[in-house]
Parts: sequence; structure tokens; C-alpha cells
Amino acid sequence: MTQLEYPPASVGSRKRKTEQRKQLITEALVAAGVATPQDLAARFGVSIVTIHRDLDELERRGMVRKFHGGVTAQPSGVFESQMSHRLATMAVEKAAIAAAALKYVEPGESVMLDDSTTVMRMIDGFADLVPLHVATPFVTGLRSLTELAKANDGLTVIGIGGRYDVAHDSFVGVQTNEQVRGLHVDALFMSTSAVSTMDMYHQEEQIMMLKRQMLESASRRYLLVDHKKLGQKALLKIASLTDLDLIITDPGADPRILAAWSDMGVSYEIAQIVEPSAV
Repeated sequence: MTQLEYPPASVGSRKRKTEQRKQLITEALVAAGVATPQDLAARFGVSIVTIHRDLDELERRGMVRKFHGGVTAQPSGVFESQMSHRLATMAVEKAAIAAAALKYVEPGESVMLDDSTTVMRMIDGFADLVPLHVATPFVTGLRSLTELAKANDGLTVIGIGGRYDVAHDSFVGVQTNEQVRGLHVDALFMSTSAVSTMDMYHQEEQIMMLKRQMLESASRRYLLVDHKKLGQKALLKIASLTDLDLIITDPGADPRILAAWSDMGVSYEIAQIVEPSAV
């Protein structure tokens, strides 16, 4: 009897390893937002042919979306993990950045917030700044704002509607852009997924267009971004950093990027992280 070169158990082991890799690929895309097949192949130590085969299967399952030059996490099926990751990632830095941003809000002003989990951390501080008008398309932010408004008569919440996008828990699209165009606010607080030395980017067209419109609808423009997003590029450019009034980041920011900003005349602030007291 001829013996098999690979027993069935090894076939099952290979399948399990492949499934584990696909799960890790999905988690990596949820964390990063966007990547290239070449980056993923290098990260997981497999050939470009293998990574394309994995991505094709994940796309068939509705877990990722491939586009020219890259791949991103697909909204359906990964939203809960995406949002939980966004809320948990860089939490200390995001809290410090949001606290620093609150210094630039004055009672009586109107402000706009994008769908950023960093910006969302500003909301609790609005109770000390009423009267205030706050507009956002971010459903998670709207929930927090409406709860805060119940206890603060001076807080006026403006919900910006449109087509609901599951991946970002936000309203997007033509109607949303039109509503933003119809507003003018004193200050915009926003973030994005990638910031290079000179420009800010996003990998999705609908989000890029919304952020551009928000920038046009505000007198002052603040970018809140943790250091993990710096030195990065994505598919679509939103605007130049010189269009901003201020960038607020954390102490982990690359000094070379900060020096380049200074050379370009880009204003920035480093949020101070307060370490918890030892018990």
C-alpha cells in the first residue's frame, strides 16, 4: 500500500493556519483602515499570490473591499470590531488631545464635529462651555450630545442627516454634504486616518468629500490626530495642512514631522498626557 506523503491531519492544519491568517488580515485592515497587498504579504510572510488569494476569499465573504492599489475593511460584518477598536486604540492620547482642543471652544460659539472617536472625547467638556451649538453627522456623537443636552439647557444639538454608513456610524452622501454646505460654524474639530508631512488623507471618497465640505463651512479648523496616524498616506487627499488653523497631536509625534510643519508654517500643539497618580 502506497503511503500518503501528507496525512489528512496536515491538510486540516494548513486550513486552520490559512483561516487564522485571514482573520489576522481582517483585524489588521480594521486597525489600519487601508493597506496594499504588498504590505500585507510582507507582514504575514507569504507570497503576493497567496495574499491575493486570501483577499479574494475575504472579499467574497464580504469582509474586505479591494480597490485599485489597495484593500480596506468592508463595512458589513466588521463594524462592531471596527468601532470597538477605534474607541479603544490610543485612548490615553486621544483623551489628552481632546482636552487640549476644548481650550479652543468659547461659550456662545457654534462648532462642528466629524465622525472621529478622538473628537467625540470633547463632548463631556461641553457642559462647562454652554451656551453652545454643536453639529455632527456622527451617530455615536449624537447619542452622547443628546444625553448631555438633557441636563444642559444651553446646549443645542444639530443632527446632520443623510445616508447612514454602518462602517463609520455616521451619515454621509449628497444630502449630508448639502446640509453641511448650508451651515457656517465658528470652529470645526476633525480627524482623519492618515496625515503626511504636508497633507491629510482618507481612503474613502464619501468621507473625503464630507470632510472637505466641513472645512469649507468653518471659520476655524482644528485637526486632532494621534501620532500613529502621522507620516501616513491614503488614497485620497482631503486638503493641505496649511488650510488648518491648528493641529493637536500627542508627545509620540515624530520630531522630524514636527520640524517640517514648523518649516511650512503649520501651527501645531502637543497635548500633555497626565500620568495617573500612583496609589
